[in-house]
Amino acid sequence: MNRMNSMTPPKLLPWIARKAGITDELALKLWRRAASDAEHELGSAGGSVFWARAVELFRALVEAEASVQVTGAQLGWVWRHQRSIAMHTLTVSQVLYQWGENLRRRYQRRCPTQP
Repeated sequence: MNRMNSMTPPKLLPWIARKAGITDELALKLWRRAASDAEHELGSAGGSVFWARAVELFRALVEAEASVQVTGAQLGWVWRHQRSIAMHTLTVSQVLYQWGENLRRRYQRRCPTQP
């Protein structure tokens, strides 16, 4: 089983489907296709770059399938929010790593290992 089959879709998927006038099942199918395409393009299925690309591809697929044309004004804030979350995840990871390294250095200065 590849990683895509176990990946959880965004929780906003049903809401987006209703706004676009498509079924939840179709939205899930479109999400899986977008995630698969993003994984194929980027070579991995993780990280903020992957999620941002998957959401971008999902948006294009939803707009192509929508019975009512979905405009940026209707769903623009959702896409911006999803992109923001994806980018903040990377920032938080970097800050936590730096915090851990600083903590490790302080601990090593206070408690040096004895030979």
